[in-house]
Amino acid sequence: MEPGRLIEITDPGDVRISEFISIRERDLTGRQGQFIAEGTVVLSMLAKAHAGAGPVKAEKLLLLKNRVAGLSDLLAQFSEDVPVYVADAAVLDAVVGFHLHRGVLALGSRTAPPDLAALIGALPDDALVLVGCGISNHDNIGSLFRNAAGFTADAVLLDETCCDPLYRKALRVSVGSVLAVPYARQGAAQDVLGSLAEAGFEIWALSPAGTVEIDTITPGRRVALVMGTEGEGLPPVILDHFLSARIAQAPGLDSLNVGTASGIALYNIARAMGRLG
Repeated sequence: MEPGRLIEITDPGDVRISEFISIRERDLTGRQGQFIAEGTVVLSMLAKAHAGAGPVKAEKLLLLKNRVAGLSDLLAQFSEDVPVYVADAAVLDAVVGFHLHRGVLALGSRTAPPDLAALIGALPDDALVLVGCGISNHDNIGSLFRNAAGFTADAVLLDETCCDPLYRKALRVSVGSVLAVPYARQGAAQDVLGSLAEAGFEIWALSPAGTVEIDTITPGRRVALVMGTEGEGLPPVILDHFLSARIAQAPGLDSLNVGTASGIALYNIARAMGRLG
């Protein structure tokens, strides 16, 4: 990277990096389409998304000064109109409000996710979709997206009660997969599933009380796997209306973490559909 492109920050209150000030407080109030990417892996995913013609763009970067040399190849992937701010550790920590040991931040923006109907309509004839209902834990949302990317899901559909996948922690746990996997977040769970059923999807709701083992399913060409929140799980109205599957586990265990369960379920179905190498 050309040294002249680097902009040094010495004042934690510098308005040019105001979006990074007190990050945790801003996490709670929301960023209206903007998001914070943290760490080199997520930054790499942002660079790929920024270079494409998709809905995600990088706005600015804020880096620990001594990390710049090691990131030169990655930084070169961002267009020249993306400013790169650098600061010493004390200044950077004062900006964000805590010790940022990774020393790598970026501000990105994303246009509104596509309408649910439009996203479903754009899915291929052979499709695998992961659906989240009532999942309010950001770590779990991040895990859903990471598993979706790892096991070739074509989209993640979230109902309106799920938390925002662009939340900083969800984005970090997903290792940037939120920026790569198409998703929509809108509507009641039953409406989301109804739209999928109308589009010819075979819908499997995951529950410890499911009627068949996940590894015995012979899936059709279009499959949706539905995950509920931990504890309560999916409501009876969904379990009673759609096909249901379970994952065998030790007796006496209430349930698996939704991130773990989604990974097992996606692996089994994607493999049965011939989607894995």
